[in-house]
Amino acid sequence: MAADTATIHASAVLIGRKAALIRGPAGSGKSQLVWNLLQAAAQGAPPFARLVADDRAHVQHHAGRLLVGPAPALAGLIEIRGLGILRIAYEPLAVVGLVVDLADDDAVRHPDPKVQQTVIEGVSLPRVAIGAGMSALPAVLAFYKGSQTGN
Repeated sequence: MAADTATIHASAVLIGRKAALIRGPAGSGKSQLVWNLLQAAAQGAPPFARLVADDRAHVQHHAGRLLVGPAPALAGLIEIRGLGILRIAYEPLAVVGLVVDLADDDAVRHPDPKVQQTVIEGVSLPRVAIGAGMSALPAVLAFYKGSQTGN
């Protein structure tokens, strides 16, 4: 990525043609959600997923889209609690299609459409807020299943 990228505390996973950018405080389950999505893809739902970044991600606005890539020192690395740091296949760059906020105070059962969008680096993106202690996997899979035509 170019020098004008911003580094954020987040993980990212490519699902189909677009990535989910996963934000949240330390210990909120960002890496675990990435791992769960990779394992779900190994079972065919979703059909494809690959690590983009874990823990630190570079984001950049380009041609109306938000691009995400790994911090160079962490490229291809993912931390799995209880196992440590693993090296796995990764994508060096992806277009973000969804933002997932873990341990978020905005998480409600039936969210207002206003909180289902967020803006990062000037790019408006769909957003899913997940409450502390809740599993994000079902919501992320449902989002991507519902948006397969745009994914």
